[in-house]
Amino acid sequence: MSDWLPLVGFFAACFATALSGAIFTPGQWYEGLKKPWWRPPNWLFGPAWGLLFIMIAISGWLVWREVGFGLALVLYGIQLVLNFLWSAFFFGMRRPDLALYDLMALWVAILACIIVFAPISGWGMALMIPYLAWVSFAGWLNFTMLKLNGPRPA
Repeated sequence: MSDWLPLVGFFAACFATALSGAIFTPGQWYEGLKKPWWRPPNWLFGPAWGLLFIMIAISGWLVWREVGFGLALVLYGIQLVLNFLWSAFFFGMRRPDLALYDLMALWVAILACIIVFAPISGWGMALMIPYLAWVSFAGWLNFTMLKLNGPRPA
């Protein structure tokens, strides 16, 4: 039973990260931006991130069960912070350029988690791969919107 309580903590950390999407909402500014034709519909982002955060929470918990707190979970925490900051940069500050830099750092942090998690927990590592794929797609979307609208769109 004691192993399950930390799982709640990992879900809470992911929920706190996901709150950035509620704090820094797209709003009218985002609706007025030029977007590529291939951008997914707005309704898809919530369920996609919800599923990813479930996998991210379980991944961190699986790694924690094997090695406790250490480098792996420091990297895990870094990627959560970077994930939170993306919404602040893109929607809060309306700076797609800063958001893209953040996203590049996030991509590296997720990849580092995958590499460090691999020898610790195969499932922990595998659960991070869809996250890396989605952030790769989000990076391309962010880059494209930056090219279409500039670094500080009005």
